[in-house]
Amino acid sequence: MRITDLSQPIRTGMQVYPGDPEVTVTTVATVAEDGYQVASLHAGSHTGTHLDAPLHSVLGGEAVDGIDLARLVGRARIVRCGSPDPHAVIRWEAVADQLQDLAGLAMVLFHTGWSGHFGSPRYLEHPVLAVDVAEALLAAGVTVVGVDTLNPDSTLRNGGVLPFHTVFLGAGGVIVENLANLDAVDWDRPLVSVLPLALEGADGAPVRAVAMDPGAGPVERG
Repeated sequence: MRITDLSQPIRTGMQVYPGDPEVTVTTVATVAEDGYQVASLHAGSHTGTHLDAPLHSVLGGEAVDGIDLARLVGRARIVRCGSPDPHAVIRWEAVADQLQDLAGLAMVLFHTGWSGHFGSPRYLEHPVLAVDVAEALLAAGVTVVGVDTLNPDSTLRNGGVLPFHTVFLGAGGVIVENLANLDAVDWDRPLVSVLPLALEGADGAPVRAVAMDPGAGPVERG
């Protein structure tokens, strides 16, 4: 089985959403001195490749540990968005031809190529998904969406408003952000896992996102 890691490595000083807790990974015990090695991790709930639960932007919304895990492992459609400009708005009409026949799919992932800018100021200038994308996916029964950007909404030009989050999370959907390596998934209908840490009552959590190619053996969502 081929497995492709779709996650940004968690490391000290890695890029985070402006204002989020900085990430530090510090060794506090070593094999040489203590007989074992242990690290201290300080990070926010939206560190690296992570899942936004409804609680992230919906008052009283579902927390990350309440999400049915069966929703987070299944067949995916990867939408190739070309090479969008900074702050470009990706509307449904531009991707609709790639989003026909969504029956049996657990999630839709949008590949913009922006993960190549991770760690740089340009990463904050990412393209965004229009609200009509959220509405169309929900109407088709898709409740898990992923992006290879910091945010499906604008990060630098949002004015405190996150319309995609409002619609998608408001309907009980979940959003996975900061995906990586989507260009390496060159087979159709990959089996994707975006299982989060079981942080009790949290608004989000890091995930180890992976895409798998089971080959000839049938592995269906269940």
